[in-house]
Amino acid sequence: MRFADINGNQEAVEAVRGMVDSGRIPHALLLSGPPGIGKMLLARALVSYINCENPIDGDSCGVCPSCRRIEAGNNPDIHYIYPIYKVKSAHLERSSDYAKEWTQMLHESPYMDMTYWMKLMNGANSQPRIYVDDAAEITSIASLSSYSDNYKIFLIWLPERLQPDAANKILKILEEPQSDTLFIAVSDEPNAILPTIYSRMRRIEMKRPSAQEIEKFLLECGTSPSYAPALASLSEGSLLKATQLIGAESETQEFGEIFRGIMRESYARKVAVLKRRSDELAALGREKSIRLLDYFGRMTRENFISNLCLPPLNVMTPEESGFSSKFAPFINVANVEYILSAIDDAKRDISRNGNSKLIWFDFMILLMISLRKKPQT
Repeated sequence: MRFADINGNQEAVEAVRGMVDSGRIPHALLLSGPPGIGKMLLARALVSYINCENPIDGDSCGVCPSCRRIEAGNNPDIHYIYPIYKVKSAHLERSSDYAKEWTQMLHESPYMDMTYWMKLMNGANSQPRIYVDDAAEITSIASLSSYSDNYKIFLIWLPERLQPDAANKILKILEEPQSDTLFIAVSDEPNAILPTIYSRMRRIEMKRPSAQEIEKFLLECGTSPSYAPALASLSEGSLLKATQLIGAESETQEFGEIFRGIMRESYARKVAVLKRRSDELAALGREKSIRLLDYFGRMTRENFISNLCLPPLNVMTPEESGFSSKFAPFINVANVEYILSAIDDAKRDISRNGNSKLIWFDFMILLMISLRKKPQT
């Protein structure tokens, strides 16, 4: 991982680079900011730069033995600490017991999707935590000398999830660290960190990338230029969400065609066609049906905004905008709340395993009625 791989947040990149170049690396550093913006990527790039044997132009080389060990997760002086599900019966009691899943997480979800992490751990209903077992391991490792590099580095993901006993156990080592020990923490909610831990860390706040930076990222990932601006806006400053939208581009096109077809058929009151539609949509399954209804909700709001003549607030693809130019007048103050309520009801009923055919058909009948409603003059 290199600084060149970081999208946006160049001020934060320059700040951590300057720490290394000046030889003034804080013994405890906190990178904080909203989820999904690349904080862990910057932390990993910093670790690589600290240990790189042949840094080039203010960045790690990516090819020296140290860089390769870190990228492969084989550096014995780099220790990851992260929230887990503690299962004593399965001997899953500390971060290192989930090392295989963690390596998969870093490679497949570098913007740190907590939902995906819980799935990798076969998560239960409880929230993952950092337990005192990890704190004990930190204390033990910190008392030893480093194997090969200049520093022992503990990279902690989400220190706000430290159990109080665990936080208190590492407090002393944060107060009086050994000269070869560094702590780098990555937090989504810095205000939730135990104050005694928080106060002992040098803090760098990272920000959401701009829409332009995310659009550039999407284009580099192969997103078509016609879709990139809309997807960048829909990402809401989250690179994690942007990566998820990349995979959903074809689904968005599919949903767009369904939305346009149903709206035309509902307005034309083609009951027999809508009945066949309901049979087809029932085959989508629960999760995809809910995503489709979410899309219906977004398009309803976008068309209402378009009808209000507020184009700067619209976030649509070219295909969506083309349809909206003629369809928007049919989403107005007389029916927008009615339609959105019907969408929410359909989502609720489908999520509860209701009869999808009936739910979809009822929803389309409601559309038939509501699309012809006009504002009172």
